[in-house]
Amino acid sequence: MSAIIIDGVEISKKVREDIAAQVIELKEKGVTPGLAVILVGDNQASKTYVGSKEKACQQLGMHSVLITMPESVTQEELLAKIKELNEDNSIHGILVQLPLPKHIDENAVIETISPSKDVDGFHPVNIGKMLAGQDTFYPCTPYGVMVMLEHIGCDPAGKHAVVVGRSNIVGKPAGQLLLNKNATVTYCHSRTENMAKYTKDADILVVAVGKRNVITSEHVKPGAVVIDVGMNRDDQGKLCGDVAFDEVKEIASYITPVPKGVGPMTITMLMFNTIKAARTIHSL
Repeated sequence: MSAIIIDGVEISKKVREDIAAQVIELKEKGVTPGLAVILVGDNQASKTYVGSKEKACQQLGMHSVLITMPESVTQEELLAKIKELNEDNSIHGILVQLPLPKHIDENAVIETISPSKDVDGFHPVNIGKMLAGQDTFYPCTPYGVMVMLEHIGCDPAGKHAVVVGRSNIVGKPAGQLLLNKNATVTYCHSRTENMAKYTKDADILVVAVGKRNVITSEHVKPGAVVIDVGMNRDDQGKLCGDVAFDEVKEIASYITPVPKGVGPMTITMLMFNTIKAARTIHSL
């Protein structure tokens, strides 16, 4: 029996309907949720992604500001701009698009964003709150994964969740959010020996390594829920994930496609975090 496809576009649409209603409610109280995105340099993928964020803001009736800076911008200039946005009352969320040029310290940039406006959920204060199980801004992609699991009625409590990948952006926080929901969590990564031993035992398998076909049918337990966060290109240049979709879908109970799986959820949860920031800042 083939797996049920988890439609990220459809779930995202439902979440955005709720966000749009919240935007109307906030505007009636005199607050227009505002997101500022800083784009440094000329990375085409970053430009495309930032464009999607702007479009989402416009569709939801939110205030959106795009600040572009040249590749040659100094770290001091970038930090000064962030500090300026920290003080701007019309901006509730600040996002600096990664990756940044080599001469700029990513950590310094993330730590300069006010934790109350860190809608990406990368500031050490917000990461610490997440580790402590407190309510905070969760990183958008892992947060989107959790919403998808909720949508299909998959409660992580008591289940074995295996996360393949340990990035600060997806892997680590995905595991932590699953742990916060009472899953038993195992992390696998590039140094893991005999990875199939662990992945084959997963009730929930989250894959985020950026390498296609890293998970095949031999890695998956029958009936597992498989969430593919990867974004790669196949030999024909078509988008694909980290999971060998065609073979794994014959074993899994649920699976996300690439594209139209986790991707749409990331920007949606960014919008959700921006609304949350606006509510918190204005005590609404």
